[in-house]
Amino acid sequence: MSAAFSPAQAEEPRTVTLYAEGLGDTQAVSTSGEKQAPDLQRSSYNVYVKPKPTPTPTPTQTRSSDSGSSAGGEGGGGGPLYYSGGGAPAEWMAAAGISDADMGYVDYIVSRESGWNPNATNRSSGACGLVQALPCSKVPGNGYDPVDNLRWATGYATGRYGSWAGAYAFWTSNHWW
Repeated sequence: MSAAFSPAQAEEPRTVTLYAEGLGDTQAVSTSGEKQAPDLQRSSYNVYVKPKPTPTPTPTQTRSSDSGSSAGGEGGGGGPLYYSGGGAPAEWMAAAGISDADMGYVDYIVSRESGWNPNATNRSSGACGLVQALPCSKVPGNGYDPVDNLRWATGYATGRYGSWAGAYAFWTSNHWW
């Protein structure tokens, strides 16, 4: 028994890409009865990503503080930004996302806290706005904006009392919330 071994030779390495693999899977395209393979001969491609524009800062309007201002604990340059936009309680509640079922509870609490005056400020505590947020800085945006104030109050009522109905029940028992 004799065996002859031939020297081993390695195959030339080849580069495999998804593009090259996909060439075998291309479909023929039929135009006017003739079948033609699509031309996929691309060596590269470019992608342009449009950058997001940098937002332009908008100046905020500040008012000079009056000597007769009732701006509680609001100190610093110009005082608080009081609300002067108009509107009605039902519009403010709807804009803040308060459901129709909860509007009665909100009306009861806000009527007793601020009398629906968005610029109401408690001189002794510094609580502000329709629901008398304490401190006023808790309210994202402007504590004197009725929609911002009511949005914050919805989170407060549901977080602390479970719902506006729970907040109403607490308020009627304690006369505060």
